[in-house]
Amino acid sequence: MLAPAGDLEKLKIALAYGADAVYLALQRFGLRSGADNFTARELALAVGLAHQGGKKVYLALNGVLHDEELQELQGFLSELPRPWPDGVICSDLGVMERVARHTGLPIHVSTQASVLNSWAARLYKDLGASRIVLGREVSLEEAARIKDACGLEVELFVHGAMCMSYSGQCTLSNYRSGRDANRGGCDHSCRFAYQLNDPSAPPSPLLSSQDLNGLGLLKRFEALGLDSAKIEGRKKSSLYLATTLRAYRAVLDQPAPDLDFWQGELNKISHRSYGTGNLLQAAGADSVDLKEHEEPCDYEMAGTVLAADPAQGRVAFGFKNRFYLDMKLEFLGFGGETIESQVLSLTDLAGTPLELAQPGQVAWIDLNPPQPPLTVARIAAKALQRTGPGLG
Repeated sequence: MLAPAGDLEKLKIALAYGADAVYLALQRFGLRSGADNFTARELALAVGLAHQGGKKVYLALNGVLHDEELQELQGFLSELPRPWPDGVICSDLGVMERVARHTGLPIHVSTQASVLNSWAARLYKDLGASRIVLGREVSLEEAARIKDACGLEVELFVHGAMCMSYSGQCTLSNYRSGRDANRGGCDHSCRFAYQLNDPSAPPSPLLSSQDLNGLGLLKRFEALGLDSAKIEGRKKSSLYLATTLRAYRAVLDQPAPDLDFWQGELNKISHRSYGTGNLLQAAGADSVDLKEHEEPCDYEMAGTVLAADPAQGRVAFGFKNRFYLDMKLEFLGFGGETIESQVLSLTDLAGTPLELAQPGQVAWIDLNPPQPPLTVARIAAKALQRTGPGLG
C-alpha cells in the first residue's frame, strides 16, 4: 500500500495507519505545488522516520522541466541529504538521466509518462527504470500482462481523484488561468460547470471524472501479482489519508473483510461519486460526475492527537475545524477500530476552560478512554446536526 504524504505530519499519519511506503515531493520539481511539500531537511527526516519502521519513501520529481531547471535539479541531487529516499518517480527523460547520473537511485516511471503497453515498459527498463506506474487507462488484467512481459515492478492507482485527460496530461488549466498542470499548477478547471453553445441549457461539469474506488478489487489486484497499490491525494486531509488507509489495509490483510463496512467508511470522507475507472474495463460515459458538488458527507475532520499526558488523563489535540464541547469525537484506531468518545473537558494550554475550540488551536481535552498520539479523529455525524454560531 503506497500512500501520499503532503507534509511531515501526514507522512507520520500514513505510516501509523499502515502504509508500506509513501510518496512525497520537494517544494519544486513535482506536480502538486499546492501541497505543503518538503524541504531538503524535512525529506531527510521523513526518510529516517520511515526507515525506522521498515517503510519506504519515494520522491516525486515528476514535473516536466526546462534546461535551467534541470541545472538547478542537478545541483540539488548532487547535495541530496542522507538518508536517501528509496526511489525517485520521474516522467521527464532528462530528469531520469540526471537522477541516474547523480544518485543511482531506483527510478519509477510516473503515470504522467502514459505507459500503457509492454513495449514502452521494456524501453523504460532499458533506460534503467525499476518500476512503472502505469497510466490510469490500464485495466488490472492489462497491468498483469505488462508486468509479465517486461519484468518490471508495476504500480497502479486504486483510489482517489481522476483526470479526464490521458494520465493527467491536461492543458485546460493553462488556457483558463495560465497555470501549467504538467508543471504543478493545475487549477482543476475540469471540475467547473460549463455551458455548450446553448444559453438555455443549465451549466454542467461535463469534464469532471468520478473518483476512483478500487476497494472491492484489491484482492484481485493482489492475486494478479501487481506490486504496488497507490492512493492519490497529497493535497487531501489527514482524515482522508487515515480513512482510506484503514479501509484498504483491512481489505488487503483480512481473509474475509467486510467490504460493505469499509465502503461505508470511505463514504464518510468528502468525495465525488465513486467508480472503478478503467480497472475492470475502459471507462465510459458513466464515469463522468455531472454533479457540481461532492457527495454530501455528515462527518468532518476534527483534528489529531499531538501528545498524550497519561498522568493527567488528557491529550493535546490539534483542531482542524470548529469544535464545541458537547460534540462527540470518533477516533480512528490504528487497528481498524473506531472509538466514539465524549470530551469531558476542554481547556487551552494555559488551563482556561473552553466551550469552543477554533481551527488551528491546540487544546487539552480529557477523554474516556485516552488515545495515543497521532490518532486522527472526526466529528461524529449526529454532532454535526447541532446549531451553533458559525458552524458550517
